[in-house]
Amino acid sequence: MSPHPQDEVQHHSLTNPESFWAEQASHLHWHKKPSSTLSITSKSLKSGIEHDHWEWFPDGEISTCYNCVDRHVEAGNGDNTAIIWDSPVTKTKQKFSYKQLQKEVETFAGVLREEGVKKGDVVLIYMPMIPAALIGTLAISRLGAIHAVVFGGFAPASLAQRIEASKPVAILTASCGIDGAKPPMSYKPFITEAISLSSHKPEKTIIWQRDQLRWDNVDKPNGQRNWQRLVKSASSRGVKADCVPVKSSDGIYIIYTSGTTGLPKGVLREAGGHAVGLHLSISYLFGIHGPGDVMFCASDIGWVVGHSYILYAPLLTGASTVLFEGKPIGTPDSGTFWRIVEEYKVNTLFTAPTALRAIRRDDPENQMLKKVGERGGMRTLKALFLAGERSEPSIITMYQELLKKYGAPGHVIDNWWSSESGSPISGLALVPHSGKDRKTTIRDHEPLTIKPGSAGKAMPGFDVRIVDDAGKEVERGKMGNIVLGMPLAPTGFRTLWQDEERFYKGYLKRFEGKWIDTGDAGMIDEDGYIHVMSRSDDIINVAAHRFSTGSIEQAISSHPTIAECCVVGIPDELKGHLPFAFVTLSTADHPPSAIPSEQLYAEVQKLVRTQIGAIASLGGMIQGKGMIPKTRSGKTLRRVLRELVENAVHGDFDKEVQVPATVEDAAVVEVAREKIAEYFRERGGQLHKATEARAKL
Repeated sequence: MSPHPQDEVQHHSLTNPESFWAEQASHLHWHKKPSSTLSITSKSLKSGIEHDHWEWFPDGEISTCYNCVDRHVEAGNGDNTAIIWDSPVTKTKQKFSYKQLQKEVETFAGVLREEGVKKGDVVLIYMPMIPAALIGTLAISRLGAIHAVVFGGFAPASLAQRIEASKPVAILTASCGIDGAKPPMSYKPFITEAISLSSHKPEKTIIWQRDQLRWDNVDKPNGQRNWQRLVKSASSRGVKADCVPVKSSDGIYIIYTSGTTGLPKGVLREAGGHAVGLHLSISYLFGIHGPGDVMFCASDIGWVVGHSYILYAPLLTGASTVLFEGKPIGTPDSGTFWRIVEEYKVNTLFTAPTALRAIRRDDPENQMLKKVGERGGMRTLKALFLAGERSEPSIITMYQELLKKYGAPGHVIDNWWSSESGSPISGLALVPHSGKDRKTTIRDHEPLTIKPGSAGKAMPGFDVRIVDDAGKEVERGKMGNIVLGMPLAPTGFRTLWQDEERFYKGYLKRFEGKWIDTGDAGMIDEDGYIHVMSRSDDIINVAAHRFSTGSIEQAISSHPTIAECCVVGIPDELKGHLPFAFVTLSTADHPPSAIPSEQLYAEVQKLVRTQIGAIASLGGMIQGKGMIPKTRSGKTLRRVLRELVENAVHGDFDKEVQVPATVEDAAVVEVAREKIAEYFRERGGQLHKATEARAKL
């Protein structure tokens, strides 16, 4: 039996990366074509440490903006739709053709140039999900400058950290953001306080005035500018800027990963590799090839997913991208995603498991999807992609069955990646033949079999291994640390912004420069599928047995009435730690008590014992609605719940815990605190005891 095309592509990308990526690079426009594809080098740090290093397309020059916008207009596709803006929070819909987008971007790039932005400068973006955010980002790229997008709504202290770290010459912002069904939130106090907190003062702040809440008294003497007025003036004077090519190794953007302590890390993405890698992935993995195809990535441009698959990848290939300002539920209801799929004939939907859990909780019978499905509205959807955190098998199988029932292929694909990788490290390719030939017409080859619970197989250029704590590879099927061989695929980072030492210490030092540490734990099974079970620090030690939180959560979430769960370790005087579960039920009327029924607890315990083993039996379980804290990108903040539980075991119910700036809703932490206190008052005091008393400092 011949190997599957995805396996063939992967083998080629790792055994002959030069020929593989040279072919992919040939499908883009280079202002100066690279004379070579990959340069393997070593890097010397100030500390005297040397480590392996690499560079993609070393002497090439490219403009990402040209490849995303101008080349499609020049190819005669200027009337095709580039951006579809759908904003249920403002009841607004708008479409931009590639020709319109080019006009907007070249004019605003001219504005930025007049305001002092030049090649190599950093411009910080703090904006809601509106077209101006994409236009502004592309205009920065057009000038050969570097953008640093910060999620709109981040607290001033976190924003100030990022201003301090990236030292932008200007900030692009808006007068307000709108978070779901909440009233508009003024960005003015966030921006002004952040600038006052930072020792670095950007010279300009350019403000997009929104009708819902305006930025009053724009302070021109202190560098504040009205975005629309600048554009109007530039248009009347015919001001516009051409694309400025940059070296392949020059930065296109900085994205800050949320360190829970200390300063956030600025991942630097490089222009050449970023464009080449995304251009392949949008076709190969996501099945979006160009004009006529529609991508709906329900993320935010503040996250790497939004950078890659709302903005850059769909536009690099000339497809249409849906820019969505809303929530999966409450704007106005849990049918919003399915309405968008039907209305815009979406081919690929990419979201987080968290969004689907929220939809399932609000619509446990899937009535909203059924309504759209019964009138044929889901038929254009080739696949549903999930990432952000691990997708439990129950949610994958449920949507597989639903999509197939309503005429879609039923591909529900979990993919795994990070800010550092820039594109998926693993997944199942919808159109694997495009990894052999970008112009292929073979688009009906079945993807590899979906294994619910796994994140698929490695993507081109990513050499994924599982190693023990000493850095030695372990056998297939065994849990360990997930690491990556070097070089990374072209979208992968090679350094942190102006901090080479931290790059080495954070990613290479643990395994003495041999592997890049992803910080995740998991295994590769006999068939080569990657199972990402948890962050490395989400391993629970039960009487010297190591269990991942992900595997236990998978067992719990297979219970039909559990919509969502989170497992952390609770201290235990006998076994060191025991798994402890937080669950949200899928019933519309959620029970108010933190204590689950004896029947439910027994059923869940049986699932854990059956699927994992008796040694993994739960030490306890709390039920509640709106008590599992998440980041805005959908990751569960297990560490926060773990700290709350550990404090409770020691009687410190009111002790503060460190909540990262990326939290979606800080109030959820207080709901969890109250539920934990209720549980301990009723049952936990005698049941849970730590191995030793906590020192009172």
